[in-house]
Amino acid sequence: MRIESGGLHHPAVIALLQSHLQAAALHSPAESIHALDLDALRSPEITFWSVWNHAELMGCGALKALDAWHGEIKSMRTASPYLRRGVAAALMERIVDEATQRSYRQLSLETGSADAYIPARRLYAKFGFVPCGPFADYVEDPYSLFMTRML
Repeated sequence: MRIESGGLHHPAVIALLQSHLQAAALHSPAESIHALDLDALRSPEITFWSVWNHAELMGCGALKALDAWHGEIKSMRTASPYLRRGVAAALMERIVDEATQRSYRQLSLETGSADAYIPARRLYAKFGFVPCGPFADYVEDPYSLFMTRML
């Protein structure tokens, strides 16, 4: 498993991110989907990683700088053939390490509240994230669950 910075121009990454947005649309109305599109992921405040098994994409994730002390996890997605094989956990370790290197004091995320997101919420809890209220520009939404952890 190889975690690389970038990859947003690779066709496999683009396809995985499109499936990420499509899956979100299955469980939330459009106004409650906070997944970022390709253009948004290319913003300077976002660091994006792709995870590879040789030439095969395993997953992706991103870290968004909210301010000098607070970061947000974005676009976590594992390719179907690699589910439950440690891809997301390895990526979470990489993101938490990067946030620590940046001297962030807090790391937060927004995920879905539907049952389809239970595996993701379990992963986040395993990494010390606990439920919290909305942060940054988010507002209360029955389709969202907010989580945070102090670093």
